[in-house]
Amino acid sequence: MTASLPADATVTPVPASPTPLVTITPAPTGPTPTPNQPAALPTLRSEETEYIVQAGDSLARIALLHQVSVAQILQANPEITDPNLIEPEQKLLIPPASANELAPDFKIIPDAELFYSPSAVGFDTQTIVAQFGGKLARYQEELEDGTELSGAQIVQKVAEDFSVNPRLLLAVLENRSGWLTGKGDANIKEDYPLGLHDENRKGLYKQLSWAANELTRGYTLWSQAEVAVWTLADGTVVRIAPTINGGTAGVQYMLGLLLGNDEWKQAVTEGGLYATYLRLFGFPFAFAIEPLVPEDLVQPELVLPFKPGDIWYFTGGPHAGWGTGSAWAGIDFAPAGEEYGCYESQSVVVAAADGIVVRIGDGVLVQDLDGDGIEQTGWSLLYLHLDKNEDIDVGTYLQRDDPIGYPSCEGGYTTGTHLHLARRYNGVWIAADGNVPFELSGWVASSTGIEYDGYLTKDGQTVEAFDGRADLNQIAR
Repeated sequence: MTASLPADATVTPVPASPTPLVTITPAPTGPTPTPNQPAALPTLRSEETEYIVQAGDSLARIALLHQVSVAQILQANPEITDPNLIEPEQKLLIPPASANELAPDFKIIPDAELFYSPSAVGFDTQTIVAQFGGKLARYQEELEDGTELSGAQIVQKVAEDFSVNPRLLLAVLENRSGWLTGKGDANIKEDYPLGLHDENRKGLYKQLSWAANELTRGYTLWSQAEVAVWTLADGTVVRIAPTINGGTAGVQYMLGLLLGNDEWKQAVTEGGLYATYLRLFGFPFAFAIEPLVPEDLVQPELVLPFKPGDIWYFTGGPHAGWGTGSAWAGIDFAPAGEEYGCYESQSVVVAAADGIVVRIGDGVLVQDLDGDGIEQTGWSLLYLHLDKNEDIDVGTYLQRDDPIGYPSCEGGYTTGTHLHLARRYNGVWIAADGNVPFELSGWVASSTGIEYDGYLTKDGQTVEAFDGRADLNQIAR
């Protein structure tokens, strides 16, 4: 289902009152969600093990990796006096994995409602927010770069950047704070509309960005069979029901970071987020698209995104397509040169395939490859950290090898001039080293299992990812 409002919807104009006066005919309730085969989740460890802290580790990451809670690690390592201070090479005793109970198997949303997928085509976030007329319709926020956005614009930006369905973001916000349809819950501070009390994540934009990142992380962890348990905000560890779907897993994981056991169980069953969805938009599974990613998916032919004969460097193996929670859909390339850090480069980035430009943003260009000019359907490519060609606008049809700009540091955090390239299909980030490996000019991506570490291989030749310029990561068409 793709329409934002059914054809027979009746809409009453909204006065300057926060009371919602919109009447939307909700999506009709249908049959129960399609059953899926139980997921092959990892077996829980029955014995304690030792772990050596790596650079960049946190106790939360180590706990997730070993399917235990931070509290369990702290209990096994009483010498840790500050959970925020662990050092590389430090040895930790990791207790056996255990779970107190089985998580609910209630399906909350289909996978298509988690992602910025075909089910979101035609959904007008601005109009929907205005029609509901709640606090969100009057909200304004200045981002760190000085840009001032309305509440609806923030929801849409987060949806596009993280590839998360705007309908889900609105439902989560309404469920947590009541901002979509009313004045907002008096117990929820404006700086923390999702109830995530983190000084580094103040404001709607950072709160929703956090939620979108963790929704995709939960989906990724479940779909790649990396976890068997969820650890909730109060330290409770629950075994994941193997019969849920990926969209439900994403919601369960994200809400588990906010809520303790009792609240969480209510939030992930019929009376929780599902009930909010039902009230706002109707039956979530009326928007289902199955399968969202076909098992026989084949990547279209792509070329390396630079001119034939130009020398570039493969600087980043498979890593997150956006944020830190998505599948490892991205790989990085840096231009030749003597400089390091952020600088202006004259090495041209070219289109890796034929397709229509469907979105342009800060350092971002998104190209639709299936010809319909819709970002949420079929294959799309994200070019990030791009100082784009000024002649290119949304709607421009690019042919393979057309120049589209230059590598830069624009758009997102980066320590040096480079290009980040990632793939999506129907809005889902497609892992560069997964069942449909990233292939560019015959070079096939693979991963070592460590983010950013990996290889490109072609006809017996191998190029290794390296954060710098050396013979081992030099590549050309």
